Amino acid sequence: MDQVRLLTIADVARTLKVSKMTIYRYIKKKKLCAYKLDQEFRVNREDLQKFLEERKLNK
Repeated sequence: MDQVRLLTIADVARTLKVSKMTIYRYIKKKKLCAYKLDQEFRVNREDLQKFLEERKLNK
């Protein structure tokens, strides 16, 4: 089984240079896929890459 690289909300926020609250909003609005583990969210690195590709202006 391939290893899945899961990022914390803080990791994603740091990568995108936005607040953690912004990432929570993206998840709540279903713009960014996430996994909920008890009280914490994790984002698959591939899902983050897809999220960014969908927002690329000059494709």
